[in-house]
Amino acid sequence: MLPVFFIIPIAIVLFFVLVAVFQWLWNITMPQVFDLRTITYWQALRILIIAGILFGGSHFPELNFKM
Repeated sequence: MLPVFFIIPIAIVLFFVLVAVFQWLWNITMPQVFDLRTITYWQALRILIIAGILFGGSHFPELNFKM
């Protein structure tokens, strides 16, 4: 098992890469299909956060303690 101090930086880097990929996909698709403007990196981050709140729900497992 990998130590936490190794996993957290990797998760942060992967998150920022995900945002950059989302921005790239948006900027090559949406302006052509729907005649929308291109977005910046920070706008892509905000869209992903809003989408996660609206559609993602909680990814934490429920703790079911039985007594």
